[in-house]
Amino acid sequence: MEEKVVAVIMVGGPTKGTRFRPLSFNTPKPLFPLAGQAMVHHPISACKKIPNLAQIYLVGFYEEKEFALYVSSISNELKVPVRYLREDKPHGSAGGLYYYRDVIMEDSPSHIFLLNCDVCCSFPLVDMLEAHKRYKGIGTMLVIKVSAESANQFGELVADHVTKELLHYTEKPETFVSDLINCGVYVFTPDIFTAIQEVSSHREGRANLRRVSSFEALQSATRTLPTDFVRLDQDILSPLAGKNKLYTYETMDFWEQIKTPGMSLKCSGLYLSQFRINSKHHLASGDGTKNARIVGDVYVHPSAKVHPTSKIGPDVSLSANVRVGAGVRLINCIVLDDVEIKENAVVINAIVGWKSCIGKWSRVQADGDYNAKLGITILGEEVTVEDEVVVINSIVLPNKTLNRIVQLSYKNRWATFL
Repeated sequence: MEEKVVAVIMVGGPTKGTRFRPLSFNTPKPLFPLAGQAMVHHPISACKKIPNLAQIYLVGFYEEKEFALYVSSISNELKVPVRYLREDKPHGSAGGLYYYRDVIMEDSPSHIFLLNCDVCCSFPLVDMLEAHKRYKGIGTMLVIKVSAESANQFGELVADHVTKELLHYTEKPETFVSDLINCGVYVFTPDIFTAIQEVSSHREGRANLRRVSSFEALQSATRTLPTDFVRLDQDILSPLAGKNKLYTYETMDFWEQIKTPGMSLKCSGLYLSQFRINSKHHLASGDGTKNARIVGDVYVHPSAKVHPTSKIGPDVSLSANVRVGAGVRLINCIVLDDVEIKENAVVINAIVGWKSCIGKWSRVQADGDYNAKLGITILGEEVTVEDEVVVINSIVLPNKTLNRIVQLSYKNRWATFL
C-alpha cells in the first residue's frame, strides 16, 4: 500500500499582511502575483512534485468566496485537488493545523507538509521528505544560513552537524544564537497532532488552576493565550528541541520572507530566475524586430500587448491585458492587470496597480532598496499618472490622479506633491 502525503499551506487572513497595503486592499495577499502567478501558486506547484500527494489544503481566515475561484482554477490547471479551509478565528500556525486535523487525516497520510504562504524559495520538498524518512523523527524543518546581522529577525536554531537534529530553537532572540534560521517549511508525521494536543491540554490545565484565585486570574489574563491558539515556533519547536524528535534540512538555494511590497518585487525576480532553470516556457523572448527587446528574465501574459520598439527587463512581470506603448522602458517591476503604459514612459523598481495608466514621457521609479519603506514606488489600483509627470520613491493610494512631480518625504508615509 502506497504511503500518502498531504500538504497544508497557511495563508493567513485580512488582519495579517497589513504591511502589504495598498496592494492588499482588494486582493488577498496570497493571490498577489509574483512572476505572473499568485504568491500561493509557487508553493502549490512545488507540492505537486511530491510523490503520492493526495491533497493540498489552504488554511486561513479569509472569506471562502475570496479563494473559491482560484482554488477551482488551480485544481484544474495542476490536476491536483486543492481545498480551502476557513478558520473561524486565528488559531496560530500549529493551532490551525490541529483545528482541521480530522479533515487533514481523511486520506490517512503518513506525512504532512506544512508551508507558510509568504515564503519565497525553491521549495526542495522531495529532498526534504527523503531526508525526513532517514531521520525517523516526527518533524523536519527547512533551514538556511544567513548573515549574523540579520539572523535575529527570524527564528534562530542550533542543529547537530552530523545527525542534523534540532538541539535548540528560539524565536527572534535579543542576542545572537546562530546564523542558521527557520525557513517556515516543514514535514511532519501525524504524531505532530499529539504534540499540539499536549500543549493545549497543558494550557487548559493551567487555566483551571488559575480559576482558584481570581486575583491571579486578573494578573495573568493579559498574558494568557487561548487554549486553542498554538504557535508552532514557541509552543512546539522550542520544547521539542534536543529530544530526538525534530531535525533540519539545510537549503543552499535562495530564501526570502514576503512581508512587504518591496520584498514581493525582489521575490518576483527570484522566481523569474528560477523559471530559467525549470520553466523556460514561462519566460518571454524578443530581439526588438518583430517583438519587443527582452533583457534578462521577463514574464509577459499572453493577452498583454507590447510594442516592438519597447525594451523590457530584466526582472519584469506583465499581467493580463497590459498595454505597453512605443519606446517604453521597463526595469525590475510588476505591472498588474489592465494597466496602460503610454509611449516613451519609464518604469523602474516599481509595482503598478490594476487598471492604472502611466502617461507619455512619464517616469515612475525608485531607488530599489527592497528592505526600505520607500525603496520601491507603488501605484495603487486605478492610479493615473498624466503625461510628463515624474513619480519617485512614492506610495500612491488607489484612485488618484497625479499631474505634477511626486516624491515621498522620508518623514511621511504617503506621497507628497511638489
